Amino acid sequence: MAHSPRQSKAEQRSRKKEKIVDQEVTVGNGGEYHQTADKDDPVLTTAQGGPVSDDQNSLRIGERGPTAMEDFHFREKLFHFDHERIPERVVHARGYGAHGYFETLKPLSEYTSADIFQREGEKTPVFVRFSTVAGNKGSGDLARDVRGFAVKFYTKEGNWDIVGNNIPVFFIQDAIKFPDLIHAAKQEPDSDFPQAQTAHDNFWDFISLTPESMHMVMWTMSDRAIPRSFRFMEGFGVHTFRLVNGDGKSTFVKFHWKPKLGLQSVVWNEALKINGADPDFHRRDLWSSIKSGMLPEWELHLQLFDEEFAEKFEFDVLDPTKIIPEEDVPTICVGRMVLDRMPDNFFAETEQVAFMTQNVPPGIDFTNDPLLQGRNFSYLDTQLKRLGSTNFSQLPINAPQCPMHHFQQDGHMAFRNVQGRANYQPNSWDEGPRENPQSGFTSYRAHEEGDKCRIRPESFADHYSQARQFYQSQTPTEQNHIADALVFELSKVETPAIRKRMVGHLLNIDQAMAKKVAANLGLSDMPDPVPAAKAPRDDLKPSDKLSIIKNGPGSFGGRKLGVLLTDGVDHKAFDALKKATEAVGGVVEVVAPTVGGVKADNGQMIDANHKIEGGPSVVFDAVAILGNAENSRTLATEATARDFLSDAFAHLKFIGYNDGALPLFEAAGLKDFLKKDDGFFAVSDTSSADDFIRACGDLRVWKREDKVRLRKTG
Repeated sequence: MAHSPRQSKAEQRSRKKEKIVDQEVTVGNGGEYHQTADKDDPVLTTAQGGPVSDDQNSLRIGERGPTAMEDFHFREKLFHFDHERIPERVVHARGYGAHGYFETLKPLSEYTSADIFQREGEKTPVFVRFSTVAGNKGSGDLARDVRGFAVKFYTKEGNWDIVGNNIPVFFIQDAIKFPDLIHAAKQEPDSDFPQAQTAHDNFWDFISLTPESMHMVMWTMSDRAIPRSFRFMEGFGVHTFRLVNGDGKSTFVKFHWKPKLGLQSVVWNEALKINGADPDFHRRDLWSSIKSGMLPEWELHLQLFDEEFAEKFEFDVLDPTKIIPEEDVPTICVGRMVLDRMPDNFFAETEQVAFMTQNVPPGIDFTNDPLLQGRNFSYLDTQLKRLGSTNFSQLPINAPQCPMHHFQQDGHMAFRNVQGRANYQPNSWDEGPRENPQSGFTSYRAHEEGDKCRIRPESFADHYSQARQFYQSQTPTEQNHIADALVFELSKVETPAIRKRMVGHLLNIDQAMAKKVAANLGLSDMPDPVPAAKAPRDDLKPSDKLSIIKNGPGSFGGRKLGVLLTDGVDHKAFDALKKATEAVGGVVEVVAPTVGGVKADNGQMIDANHKIEGGPSVVFDAVAILGNAENSRTLATEATARDFLSDAFAHLKFIGYNDGALPLFEAAGLKDFLKKDDGFFAVSDTSSADDFIRACGDLRVWKREDKVRLRKTG
């Protein structure tokens, strides 16, 4: 009997790609996509074999009400997802943390009874963990990715965790979709690649079938996803929370962390090279800045608004894919956070720290944001799986720094246990803690009613308007970077139907951008816009707060200048440059032909921080090249020296030089640009050094970008 030849994996995948074109989807009230089974399709079931009717929405009470605990499908789905991997985190595996303090600057007793906001000037210990989302623990720091920004406050009323990101929105509206999102973003399960990037079919297939992700896509394709440093990025609580005062009155709140040193990102070509030169770039930056006394600092800003504003606002404040522009609700600064100490042991602290959105003190409460409700449900499972015991809260990094009294006992690795006879309450022995209705946590008395149902509210259905607003809030340079990123990511997608579908979504955001992306993907014809559950609006005003370039620092403080020296360098020029940099709070690191350093023209030895091969210009914010002509001609024969200069030029950095360095400029093909480019500065004395460092406060020479042709979509 003849057998058909076995299909190769490539043939099987090809057949699957063909089927994608014919996929049928229906759109729910909230704009979510449903793929329902026909007679030839297997029916989605729970692990117990029960058929599933809706895999897009968790069970809630009313359209905008709380998630119901009885939702066994949601519970099982997240339960299994939380326990998929050990011991590293399923998401946010690659992280780095530091200790510090939060200082209250503005008491908020009018809005909240939380003790942390009652006294001006009071300091509260904190631990902060920054992370990437998609990569494994050993991945590089400069992946294009969301960055976790999680803060644990050790308050007098227990731990408070703001478990946020450096982007204020998220990909999904309902936590039931979180396992699907992360499965799609992580390595494809058959090949186990790519690592720490979303430039592959599975991710963009999921995104192109999930319109609610489009706002987040604009953020992750922007420069926000390739920050220069943890110190130069914002943090957000993402969700709408509540503040509750002593009278039980509720005020809605959104949390914003704003870096004291301003915003800064790298460019994409630079990010690729940094990952090769120093995959620990962000970690090293945080470590070095704290160890050197250049302490990272953020201000905590709040957006406060009431029920009346929430009802009038164009979008639903419970929708985690939406922001409230600061022009509509300005932020107020209520405190500052300073990181001043690195962990004594990475594993004991950074790796074992357990953040949970449900950790809130009295006076701070939740809303019915369905993503937040699901996170509150999920994190406890995650910590049990990772840390191996229900007693994870007794680990020093997780233990509250206030008195603790409870009847929980035993379990794996119990560090402390109940003392005395009573391990229950109420009891007759006059032993143990008692509840306190006056000071204990009390949930806000929200009135909830409605049918018990699986449904996405219609108020969640506009998936494109704020994505458009974000794009239009960027400078032309930043808009080009978003288009570049989309072209790069989608060019890695092997399935034409997915690329075409994504362009259909982009047409609902900005037609010029969509056409630019389509042209650079080589689409032979433009698709129709993807049908929108709710027609996109074009009347939302741009918000300057959404642009990195518009919120730059204006100073070189906290940045790093790399100075490439040769023997015989003019010591006066170098000393002037070092003094000017340090005067604004910057750091100078010396790069030299050998790690032993160089001998200046006065016979002084100048120590080097890097040998040229180990100190490429990508790890600095600006560079200078100082030397004498003879030694510069020798240096110019080295490819790494030429790359140091040409990469700095290509990455739009400000470049200082002296006449003795000109042979290297000639060898790198850049001598003709010295008089044509505003980013080159001759440095010879105090005045010229000051001028150079002042200009470096702009961080990049953006108008050079057309000359170097790093972007392909213009």
